[in-house]
Amino acid sequence: MAAGADDELVLAAAFHDVGRARQVAARHRGLPHEHAGAAFARDHLTERSAWAIEQHVAAKRYLVAVDPAYHDTLSPVSVRSLRVQGGPMSPEEVAAFEAHEWSADAVALRRWDDAAKDPEGAVLAMEELVAAYERVMA
Repeated sequence: MAAGADDELVLAAAFHDVGRARQVAARHRGLPHEHAGAAFARDHLTERSAWAIEQHVAAKRYLVAVDPAYHDTLSPVSVRSLRVQGGPMSPEEVAAFEAHEWSADAVALRRWDDAAKDPEGAVLAMEELVAAYERVMA
């Protein structure tokens, strides 16, 4: 919200790791958390929110490929998971990612995800999140 994101992106940011929730993961057994989260979002949010959630891992791979300094900002856990997730995108993957109309949304979500790892960072009040949801779903 501080970045001026619209409500769909606020919801995507708030729910980007919902695929790790026990009930969501159980319902979408075997799927990586970003795909399970996107499936949840397709049932409960919007397609744009779901796409941003689904692509937040790809956005990490994208940022590592296009911004050499980005890799140095990743936590040790994120560096390890990057290897499992396929490492930096190839030039062809970068071009395909950039061609999607919502690619900037996924990159923004990824950067917010990275920033949210600060335990002293801002927290979104539940009332604000519920209000964003109500506006989107109206």
